[in-house]
Amino acid sequence: MRDDVEIAAWWPELRPELRQDFERLNRAWLEQYDLIEDIDRAVLQRPEALILAPGGQIFFAFAGPDVVGTCAAIWASEAVVELAKLAVSPSAQNRGVGRRLCEAVIALARRSGASRVVLTSNHRLTAALRLYRALGFRDAPLPADTPYVTADVYMVLDLGRT
Repeated sequence: MRDDVEIAAWWPELRPELRQDFERLNRAWLEQYDLIEDIDRAVLQRPEALILAPGGQIFFAFAGPDVVGTCAAIWASEAVVELAKLAVSPSAQNRGVGRRLCEAVIALARRSGASRVVLTSNHRLTAALRLYRALGFRDAPLPADTPYVTADVYMVLDLGRT
């Protein structure tokens, strides 16, 4: 599937309907693992305001016309990008789609001059954690100001910039 999947940045003025796919794909795994919180609901329902307006980006994976994955890049600070809301449909899992979405966020962070990419997760998301570690993320202490109650994993990828 790696070769027949296209990763593209979302431009809501061109494809407003993708907001539904962003919510659908993320809501599925959040509810499956009983991790959905009010902050998730807000981000999933208002990604233009909460991710894109502050300068972030949302990427989508397309297998033909079908949306099979999504991932967001959110500016956490001037030099730090948060990788967030990685979701891949069950039919496309274990085929490199999640890796390619993460790579798109990391490439955006590098191009934008960020010094690191961070993420929060949960220990039950073992496949995602394996992927993040394979991409070079390392475990770090969970920041005290983490807005997610269910987050118990924090990871950092240093990009070699200061």
